[in-house]
Amino acid sequence: MSIKTQLLDINGMTCGACVRHVENAAKEVPGVKDASVNFATEKLKVSYQPEKFKIEDLTAAIKKAGYEGYPEKTENSKTFGVKGMTCAACVKRVEDAIADVKGIKSATVNLATEKVRITFSDNELDLSDIFHVVETAGYQLVEAGEEESENKKNIELKRQFTSLVVSIGFAIPLLLIAMLEMVGIPLPDFISPMHSPKTFAVSQLFLTIPIIFCGLHFYVKGYPALFRGHPNMDSLIAIGTTSAIVYSAFNTVLILTGRTDLVMHLYYETAGVIIALIKVGKYMEAVSKGKTSGAIKKLMGLQPKTAILVKEGKESIVPIEQVVPGDVLLAKPGEKIAVDGTVLEGRTSVDESMLTGESIPVDKTAGDTVTGASMNQTGTIRYRADRVGKETALAQIIQLVEEAQGSKAPIARMADIIAGYFVPVVIGIALVSSSAWFIGGAEISFALKIFIAVLVIACPCALGLATPTAIMVGTGRGASLGILIKGGQPLEIASRVKTIVFDKTGTITEGEPKVTDVIAFNGFEKNDVLQFSASAEKGSEHSLGAAIVKEYEKLDTPFHQLNDFAAVAGRGIRAKVNDRNLMLGNIEFMTENNISANDIPEADILSKEGKTVMYLALDGKLAGIIAVADVVKSDSADAIAKLHKMGIKTVMLTGDNKLTAAAIAKQVKIDEVVSQVMPGEKAENVKQLQADGSFVAMVGDGINDAPALAQSDIGFAIGSGTDVAMESAGIVLMQNSLSGVVTAIQLSRATLRNIKENLFWAFAYNTAGIPVAAGVLYLFGGPVLNPMFAAAAMAMSSVSVVTNALRLRYFKPDEGIQYPDQNIKSENKETEMKTKINIDGMSCMHCAKTVTEKLNGVEGIFSTTVNLEEKHAIVDSNSPVDEALVTQVITDAGYKVLGIEAHKQ
Repeated sequence: MSIKTQLLDINGMTCGACVRHVENAAKEVPGVKDASVNFATEKLKVSYQPEKFKIEDLTAAIKKAGYEGYPEKTENSKTFGVKGMTCAACVKRVEDAIADVKGIKSATVNLATEKVRITFSDNELDLSDIFHVVETAGYQLVEAGEEESENKKNIELKRQFTSLVVSIGFAIPLLLIAMLEMVGIPLPDFISPMHSPKTFAVSQLFLTIPIIFCGLHFYVKGYPALFRGHPNMDSLIAIGTTSAIVYSAFNTVLILTGRTDLVMHLYYETAGVIIALIKVGKYMEAVSKGKTSGAIKKLMGLQPKTAILVKEGKESIVPIEQVVPGDVLLAKPGEKIAVDGTVLEGRTSVDESMLTGESIPVDKTAGDTVTGASMNQTGTIRYRADRVGKETALAQIIQLVEEAQGSKAPIARMADIIAGYFVPVVIGIALVSSSAWFIGGAEISFALKIFIAVLVIACPCALGLATPTAIMVGTGRGASLGILIKGGQPLEIASRVKTIVFDKTGTITEGEPKVTDVIAFNGFEKNDVLQFSASAEKGSEHSLGAAIVKEYEKLDTPFHQLNDFAAVAGRGIRAKVNDRNLMLGNIEFMTENNISANDIPEADILSKEGKTVMYLALDGKLAGIIAVADVVKSDSADAIAKLHKMGIKTVMLTGDNKLTAAAIAKQVKIDEVVSQVMPGEKAENVKQLQADGSFVAMVGDGINDAPALAQSDIGFAIGSGTDVAMESAGIVLMQNSLSGVVTAIQLSRATLRNIKENLFWAFAYNTAGIPVAAGVLYLFGGPVLNPMFAAAAMAMSSVSVVTNALRLRYFKPDEGIQYPDQNIKSENKETEMKTKINIDGMSCMHCAKTVTEKLNGVEGIFSTTVNLEEKHAIVDSNSPVDEALVTQVITDAGYKVLGIEAHKQ
């Protein structure tokens, strides 16, 4: 059962209720399997069964619901394999041939994967036209499943190896017969050029014939391409080796008729060794290219093959392909989650590192979502299948990475243009240079050497592989780090970013209020303040009340009895808890009820830090205060400090008031703050930052920030592990932290640097190699390049490009990164200090996370690193830490401080 998708522009929506109305109306249409509305972009996306679905029914249903729906003109994409390509000239030929077909929007060929990705309009294109034009161009378009394709690649690799062994097996004796006499080692009389010239010539001919058959594909592909007017690398090899073979065969015939003086004018070894060496290079290149797609293979290997289906109380193991949305599945400890779904019953922790790169397991209970291919660790759960097949997060990640690896970076455009003219120009240079030497008085054998050397040394392959191999490996490495880069263009732009704009809520901060401070007065204990407040707020739906309840639940002690409850708008709540009159609210609430709470310095300090302070009164007496805030993520300050060191300016846009915004900015040392910004104004702020022509990135959650993400040069969607198809962002970060932004930029810079290195060496090799092969050095008393050495150099140039790209597989964040200006600091940057805190009682990653969050909440501390083995935490601060405060924070968290040591960096 095939499922397709359709996008519609929706007019008339004004709020969240409209979103639900449109989605519900769409889901009632026959054939529609799912419908989701993006309010920010005003688009509806439906998944449907083509055999049951009619677009007219959908637009009618939307209109009946009170809205207008307009189908987007569907632009589909499809990927094919391409057989027969050997170099960058082939790439341009295939792209140009497909681009001329009616209905084609774009065609992008990747030489490294031997695939072409086309985008087209459904109603304008006949796919058979594409097959026809590609075949006419001399190549073959194929459709194949991944497993079949991989199997064919392995068979082809084995065939290449066998052909390589045979060609080398004949090339070695051929080279020995031809060259030993020249280096002073005599051959046996029966094959010696002096005693048996005919045998000498004929033996080389017969040794060359098997090598020619091993390299027959060079001729089968090269000459037709030449005759069509679009010569490629095969054409260069075919012309060069044919010239050597024909010249040698002609001389062999003359030798057999008695012209023994021509015995030293045979070049069979040149043709044979050239073919053998190029086959060595091509085999090594094929092996290396296979490694570049390792990330995709690894992702595909994560998908479980079976699932445990629970039906009518019975469990059965079924193939993953048979699971449909709505099925109830079971996952036991140590088993993978089969598909994306929602937990129905049970508790467990799940390792989602395959998706996010985060090694800490995530607790799951009823109502939580689980992701297919993640590892269930501690408990047995039952869950409902929600998304299966190509709709799962893993499948979408694989698709996104495949599309990225098949894309091109803008930097590759020049190489593509040059590649289109490269081979004809090389043939022209070979003809001109060899003719010039012959006319100038050189022997025909010398001119032939020049001709063959120029043809063979030229390497359009290196040009064609320089960019795609680096992009493949770079985006693949990104995926393994939880960073999904949507193509070559986002990757290149990210490497050039000079300013990054951050949303505050959910990006720099956690996105939900948490209790940060509890202070007791008048003989009450902290736990009393928290217990009474949480007992009163237990039934409240307010986010501040929910934060207090959540904090209290950590103590694992019972709530007090709640009798009466009343909310006072804009002030707080009244309640009767354990037969005591309780009031919890703001300072105005206390003042209006004659409760003295004005002169509390702690409350003033907390308010200046941007925290919301709530006062608790019991029986008319102030019992304590509770501060609640949307706390900064544990790694935000560290990530922003690294961006500053990389020469990147940071800006925070937020709708919060100036006090809260300034407090958050101070904690993370951000360069510039713009507060009280409406969601619709964020895009305009980004536009202003772009006015000087610099590249500006936007980091947000991809929903309310969609306009700003679209306006920016490159958008980062953060914390979107289960929604990877975010249209507004060029880079999706699976982890909900800013460290991914730093890693993504470092990776993009490393990849672009790798591409530049590849292009430099590809151009430098050809620029220097062709003149040497043409005999320029010989004019000034230097050597003449032997065509065999030219072939070896050509073969190795492609291998070196691919090998250089493979270095990106070992990219590590922060390793080997060169910062352009170490003196660039944020406006608020002060002298940094490191403080070591020895802590007793930490035993697991949850302890580490708790300690990190608590210490990062202390003013002045902007990053914390916990070492569980050595039982200590290292904190970075801009001034000496308050040891008493740090000790109190750690003690309140349930641990014990054994010692504190500080020093300046």
